[in-house]
Amino acid sequence: MKSPSNRTTKTKHLSKIFLFAFVLLISAKTAICQYPDTLIILNNSDKYFLKRIPAGFVPRSFSVEKNYDANVLSRDPFKITHVTASNASKKLLARFSVANNSDTPDSLYFFPDLYFDNVILYKVENNKATVLPVIAPVNGDSISFRLFSVSPHDTLTILAECYPLRTYTSSFYPYIFRQNYIEPFEAQLQTEHADVRLFTYLFCGFLLMMILFSLANFSQGSNREFLYYAAFAFFLGLMLFTKQFYYNRSTESNFFFESYMDFILQILGISFYMAFMIRFLETKRNFPFLHKLYLGGIFFLAAVILLYSYIHYSSIDYYWENFLENFITKNILVVMIVVFLVYAVKNWQHKLLRYLFWGNLLYLIFSLLSPLSILVGRRLHLPGIFNNSLILYETGLLIELIFFLMGLTYKNRTQLIEQTTERERLKMENERKELEKQVAVMQAHQEERERISADIHDELGSGMTTIRLMSEIAKNKMKENIPVEIEKISNSANEVLNKMNAIVWSMNSSNDTLDSLISYIRAYSIEFFDGTQIECKVTMPDTIPLHEISGDKRRNIFLCVKESLNNALKHSKASRIKIDIEVDPKLKIKIADNGVGIEQEKIRRFGNGLKNIDRRMKGIGGIYTITNNNGTETNLELSL
Repeated sequence: MKSPSNRTTKTKHLSKIFLFAFVLLISAKTAICQYPDTLIILNNSDKYFLKRIPAGFVPRSFSVEKNYDANVLSRDPFKITHVTASNASKKLLARFSVANNSDTPDSLYFFPDLYFDNVILYKVENNKATVLPVIAPVNGDSISFRLFSVSPHDTLTILAECYPLRTYTSSFYPYIFRQNYIEPFEAQLQTEHADVRLFTYLFCGFLLMMILFSLANFSQGSNREFLYYAAFAFFLGLMLFTKQFYYNRSTESNFFFESYMDFILQILGISFYMAFMIRFLETKRNFPFLHKLYLGGIFFLAAVILLYSYIHYSSIDYYWENFLENFITKNILVVMIVVFLVYAVKNWQHKLLRYLFWGNLLYLIFSLLSPLSILVGRRLHLPGIFNNSLILYETGLLIELIFFLMGLTYKNRTQLIEQTTERERLKMENERKELEKQVAVMQAHQEERERISADIHDELGSGMTTIRLMSEIAKNKMKENIPVEIEKISNSANEVLNKMNAIVWSMNSSNDTLDSLISYIRAYSIEFFDGTQIECKVTMPDTIPLHEISGDKRRNIFLCVKESLNNALKHSKASRIKIDIEVDPKLKIKIADNGVGIEQEKIRRFGNGLKNIDRRMKGIGGIYTITNNNGTETNLELSL
């Protein structure tokens, strides 16, 4: 058995071994964290050098000159490539060494990557950092470039203090190249992805055509949806054009656009698209749910612009700006598109919604593929330029525009049919109103005619009847000594009474039928020749068709018949007169007597009466002829 003293001694030895191992482990860990500087050896044949440089993030309040130490880069992961949103408000420190083995000094540019709006270089000696003069190219496209020099046969350790732009697209891929290579280097940056740039410019040209097309439609029809669509295409086109115009340019304009204005332009474009959808679909009348959805979306995006601008221009950490843009706004927009797609499926019977459904669905798919291509890189295995995130986004927009044009064509065709139908309806409505107006006027005329005829019959008729009766009573009292004047009064009263009855008949609208006209002519003719030496015979159809004839035509035909009968009674010296009335399909009235006939001198003598007959028949579209055929034959003809 071992003594306690031996056990104590052994325990002390084990403790020393564990302590040594722990110290060795800590030292090894520290050594691992303190990565060796990247060494760049200048060769005369090399123009630029692309190296992985150890880097780390520190708060922007960190002072390099005061707080620098050799372990400053061990605080964050090694070989940083992407600047996350949480680090965009910090500053990046990168350290590297450059060895110049030649006999002449050499000057080089350090370029951390595109989206760094300030770069400060420090010379590191004896664990101390000393700031170097800030020397940038005179070219305005070179804000992030910094020049430094290395003496011959010297090794210079550089610490680069880089300020990332407030954007989630920043990355750290540093370049170091000789001073005389800056122009070819910048030209190389500009010519990268020339196929993507060409596609984007072509797409922007297509958007410009859409803007002009929409403005032309707005100017012609004052349809505000075209104005909203023009604004949508303008803001998105300006965003895409500016992104390519400033591509790989280290300028203030590009920094402003990339860190702030591209999102604002995108939000403005989407806002006007929602306003366009409200007008284009007439959501307030046709789709109340979509009306509330898009109206709420417009107010939401207006609030986003205000809040985003406040966060951007304040001292608030970029994390919240990125959170508002990429986690809140874009996710809500995706949800709104999904809600629209579901709503469109539920209302699939509306063909216009179907066009917009396919356009929005494909736009959503390509919009989701765009950030996915950034995250997974070439692992998507998309063909050609479609590996580029911007091309994917533009492709989605292009497809959406194509389906919009298809929907617009359908809507214009539908509206044209509806407008034509509406014009026809309005035309028929106007014609109906005009007809009703004419009918009302005719009814008023008929009522006035009937009132006048009733007044004539009641007032004048009773008066004339009284005169006639009084004259007859006077003749009866005087018996043999009847004055000629009383006889004339009696005859005149009879004649006036007959004329008045004819006028009352012609003015009464209830007599505006063909049957009433023929019956009245027959009755009047027989009564006219009653008590004379002329025998009157009237023949008429057994069946008279139901046909309405206006009061004007009826009155003129009757007056023509009356004038012809009066001429026959006074001048024909006939013993017999025959009146034939036919209706097939015209109204034909032939008045023939067996008298002496009519001669040219008689026509001139009684010209006024015959001319009146001719004038009356022409006035109602009829025909009048008078001939000598074993007596006088008068023909009246009227189309019914």
